[in-house]
Amino acid sequence: MRIVFMGTPEFAIPSLEAIVSERHELIGVVTQPDRPRGRGKHMAPPPVKEWAEKRGLKVYQPQKVRDEGFIAELESLAPDLIVTAAYGQILPKRILDIPPLGCINVHASLLPKYRGASPIQQAIMDGEIKTGITIMYMDIGMDTGDIILQKETLIHPEENCGSLHDRLAQLGGEALKESLRLFVNGKPQGTPQNDEEATYCQKIDKSMGRIDWNMDVDKIKNHVRALTPWPGSYTYINDMRLKIWEIGSKEYLQEGEVVPGKVVYANEKQGLVVAASNGRVRLSKVQAPGKRVMEDVEFLRGNKVEVNTILE
Repeated sequence: MRIVFMGTPEFAIPSLEAIVSERHELIGVVTQPDRPRGRGKHMAPPPVKEWAEKRGLKVYQPQKVRDEGFIAELESLAPDLIVTAAYGQILPKRILDIPPLGCINVHASLLPKYRGASPIQQAIMDGEIKTGITIMYMDIGMDTGDIILQKETLIHPEENCGSLHDRLAQLGGEALKESLRLFVNGKPQGTPQNDEEATYCQKIDKSMGRIDWNMDVDKIKNHVRALTPWPGSYTYINDMRLKIWEIGSKEYLQEGEVVPGKVVYANEKQGLVVAASNGRVRLSKVQAPGKRVMEDVEFLRGNKVEVNTILE
């Protein structure tokens, strides 16, 4: 098949590789424009562009996918199929109607749950024990199209968003590979989603990182897991913005009065332990401004934290 691929971040790379491994003709790669990146804010290409240019593929980077000139160029390519994976823009109907076999998307959830921009983070935040990949036909709705194929995976109890993202990216490539084989004899029939079971997730931004100590132990742990490595969870301790990379797996029983956000232990034996609404959590890996990530006991050696300090 003649395929146009549309995607932007690292998540999309295994899907690109699946298309190539199945020996389809990759006639064009569409990705987001270069953006400022890093502390120096230098312009940098998205990962999909870097991958495509190394292989001599034609790359398109429209500011807006609805641009008339871009749509005309896409029509001239005459793709049989368009494949998207974390592209970052919603495709208009004019593009959806171009390929005779349709447009399909690699989505990182078991639809109809977690439609939208942050399915990996939201699944962890909600304490889900499983997730997966859905290959679906695209329509004018937000992740509402018919399902072609799904693959499940368990979410490990200590897994954060970064590690789950990488596993789902690989699973997405495997699922896409299987799905492309279904097109050998024409356009496969999809299964409609049950809209009554649909849930949606919002776009993640940095403001969501601040920990609310009035949450219970499980919610705090899931909050940190979901937002690690980006945008990161944090709290304020003695006016220092402390980034929290990991919540210890040890359970601390509630003992006496609990004041959410109060430091209960701060020593080399118990580590840095803070009260939540229904118990206590250990901030086992932390990062002070301008410093590397370190164990809580190492942080405490260089930073005096008094018991009964209230984190904000």
